[in-house]
Amino acid sequence: MKFLFDDESFSFEALRAAGYAARGGADLGEVLVACANIPDGDEEAWCREWGALADRIRDTGLAALAAGHRVSARDALLRASNYYRTAEFFRRADPDNDHESARLARLSRESFAAAAELLDVPARRVAIPYESTSLPGYLFLADDSGAPRPTLVYHGGFDSTLEESYFAIALGGLERGYTVLAFDGPGQATARRLQGLVFRPDWEKVVTPVIDYAAALPEVDEHRMVLMGTSFGGYLAARAAAFEHRIAALVLNDGLFDFGGAVLRGLPQALPALIEAGRDAEAEAVMAQAAAHSAYLRWAAGNSRWTFGATSAVQALREMRAYTMAGIADRITCPTLVLDPDNDQFFRGEPRRIFDALRCPKELITFTAAEGAGEHCQEGAGLLTEQRVFDRLDALLR
Repeated sequence: MKFLFDDESFSFEALRAAGYAARGGADLGEVLVACANIPDGDEEAWCREWGALADRIRDTGLAALAAGHRVSARDALLRASNYYRTAEFFRRADPDNDHESARLARLSRESFAAAAELLDVPARRVAIPYESTSLPGYLFLADDSGAPRPTLVYHGGFDSTLEESYFAIALGGLERGYTVLAFDGPGQATARRLQGLVFRPDWEKVVTPVIDYAAALPEVDEHRMVLMGTSFGGYLAARAAAFEHRIAALVLNDGLFDFGGAVLRGLPQALPALIEAGRDAEAEAVMAQAAAHSAYLRWAAGNSRWTFGATSAVQALREMRAYTMAGIADRITCPTLVLDPDNDQFFRGEPRRIFDALRCPKELITFTAAEGAGEHCQEGAGLLTEQRVFDRLDALLR
């Protein structure tokens, strides 16, 4: 689906940002005006225009809050949070030493935190005990009764943020009476930026403490806990569910069997042999040449280094080989929903691979371009995704 840009990565990220309009994360006119001022593939202009939009809408929200207009303030601050996330997206050359990247990420967090306090039932910021530290999260509640409810435990993937989870799935769950516990794990957004935690393949070591935390909450029905992961999170959640059996149902959006293999398929054909042979300098040269002509590859190389804590993109690619469900997919026992859009430019074919490897009760839920839902993780079709996922979960959790 082409959306506003010819560049595939710009098109997809603009669609992702605009798609959250259905959940209060954008206003379409604001998106159109910002994107009209961004030349195709110009990453500096992308950051500048989305950042300027975010600043303007945040100022609107803060002024509304000062004047006592709580709903107007909440709505503006929610949009500002998403716009700041979008503005920061392509700044992946060296996020740890990029002051503008840090500023935009901080304002995205702060704008959302301010909005979260203005929700009808204010969201709670939580710190989930994890090894010698904690993981950042939000607890979203359908009401203030304190009653235990079916609960969605949610994390994103390779480039998601904790705040984005509200637009991506949490509000849809709240409207259906679910408690939602969203968190950033190692390698993800706040956990990576503020704590230096990087991805690890044994994701059950991440999810089990989160499930421990959730099960102790009075608003959580510990017998009706669902785990959902999005994008790369489709592997991470599947891996966790293979070892953590307190989960009543699993949602993989999208399904992902072999992350490293899927990533390599989208890179120049010469790379796998060079990496296998240990010819890293040559592999890096091939990557650099390809990235010079691709905003997506530049971003992917930088984000890989950063989130995996690698010294080079090639080292990150080598580490990605450990992120596979080979030999463990059959350990998942809970009912599993595998989402499969027909035009997934990143993980095409992977949902069917994990679906075929599962031995638990399972359903492959397909989405098509003809219904506007064929993109990776059905970006732009969030309401349709929620309908198909939650209607099935409601039946499974009765």
